[in-house]
Amino acid sequence: MKFRPLHDRVLVKRVESETKTASGIIIPDTAQEKPMQGKVLAVGTGTVKEDGSVRKLDVKKGDTILFGKWSGTEVKIDGDELLIMKESDIMGIIE
Repeated sequence: MKFRPLHDRVLVKRVESETKTASGIIIPDTAQEKPMQGKVLAVGTGTVKEDGSVRKLDVKKGDTILFGKWSGTEVKIDGDELLIMKESDIMGIIE
């Protein structure tokens, strides 16, 4: 299924986190925090300004981003767990 977010929303897939610490201790799934990094899979057309013009989003497909711990809405599309969030929930682009 193809999915395209509307307006200023972004579709993100979380980046898998490490399952070991630097010293080699394996962290069980129940103790792991959800990663706050993700890869942008799709972006909306942009924000509609008061004058009716559209401002394009700063992020683009393929960017690796950093977002807040509780940002976005979790959805399942084709069996993949993804997030849909507004551009304002994104803290930055990792380069």
